[in-house]
Amino acid sequence: MIPTHADSNAPISGAPVVQIDIVSDVMCPWCIVGYKQLEQALGRVGAGAYLRWHPFELNPLMPPEGQNLSEHIAEKYGATPVQSAQNRSRLVGLGKTLGFEFNFDTDSRIVNTFAAHQLLDWAQAHGLQHPLKMALFDAYFTAQLDVSHHDVLINLAKTVGLDADAAAEVLSSGSQAEETRVRQQFWTSRGVSGVPSMVFDGRYLLTGAQGAETYAQMLHKVIAEKDAA
Repeated sequence: MIPTHADSNAPISGAPVVQIDIVSDVMCPWCIVGYKQLEQALGRVGAGAYLRWHPFELNPLMPPEGQNLSEHIAEKYGATPVQSAQNRSRLVGLGKTLGFEFNFDTDSRIVNTFAAHQLLDWAQAHGLQHPLKMALFDAYFTAQLDVSHHDVLINLAKTVGLDADAAAEVLSSGSQAEETRVRQQFWTSRGVSGVPSMVFDGRYLLTGAQGAETYAQMLHKVIAEKDAA
């Protein structure tokens, strides 16, 4: 079964509501792209969604100091500097069409996200996981902040309405660490190996940023099946 606790992307009054679980990493640009496309699809269909974000680490062995983004992409994927620059340019352009600002420069870094995932798991119980996830994407991709740093995470928690002292305690104590690992293992044990991975109504999986049209088709399918049940 899918883990419990739901964060809501407030549904339109009287509109059909679809449960959507999104397995994601803050370091993944395609995760925010996919979400923004999903957001467009929900608007087109006139549907609401109960969203739950689930942890996935693209780079679980990333050291605390992180790594230069271009160096990391070259090592992990074999991309040349030209290819890497082209990919970043594509993301910047795509982000503009979706209302999201990507900023990259020669000093951009990949960082470890396990602390961020722990804070997100904790925020879920307080009904503020979704705004915290959005704040993390903005902080990392737009403001180029180090979202592995506890002070940055605590400040982001505070900006979305979470208690700063409680957030600091979560991070310093590691009280959510075990639960976060359990959630990660839940999805990887079921074959999730890339993100974003979106599960619609607990039944249908779409992996990768599929585009607003594909998401709209899936929403129509799920809603039609609910209506027919």
